[in-house]
Amino acid sequence: MIHLSQLNQKEILTATTTLLAVIDIIGSVPIVLSIKAENNGLLPYRNIALVATVIMFGFLLLGETLLNYLDLDLHSLGIAGSILLFVVASEMVFGIKIYQNTIPEVAVYVPLAFPIIAGVGSLTVLMSLKSQYALINIIIALLINLIWVFIVMKNAQRFEYFLGKKGIAILRKVFGVILITISIKIFTSNILSIIQLHSNS
Repeated sequence: MIHLSQLNQKEILTATTTLLAVIDIIGSVPIVLSIKAENNGLLPYRNIALVATVIMFGFLLLGETLLNYLDLDLHSLGIAGSILLFVVASEMVFGIKIYQNTIPEVAVYVPLAFPIIAGVGSLTVLMSLKSQYALINIIIALLINLIWVFIVMKNAQRFEYFLGKKGIAILRKVFGVILITISIKIFTSNILSIIQLHSNS
């Protein structure tokens, strides 16, 4: 339940900062510019932010119930997300096209809305925050982050202007390597958690 009496500035600040670090939309600028270039310089920023909003709010409110109903867990979700991140990062580093979408309009939402914005990390963090803070404070923090995401995506071209095409290309390769490292870390940590759970049972 949402109660205005539970509003807490410290909780909002902590939750906002945590989500900012996990979503890291600034670090995703090379992906935004790359997908924008593939779509003739056009990106439906508002729709992407809306899809990410629906995913994150849906998971915040119904995620645990949905996972339990499907007999799934966060570790399995983490492994699935890490594989998708690995594919996206491989495209960035090696300059190849692995993911072929027969519906171009959908390509802007995967991977931007998921898993870049509403990724495994942010969804997992939302579940963790929900166990510690009042729901209304998390919702406010999430809204702040999604507004910031929209602003950064809409102004991503400015980064290209300041860095230049060569700078963006280098940044894309570097960030691709970082993403591969993150995806491997997410994959291994979740695999180890599943192994540990099975060994204890």
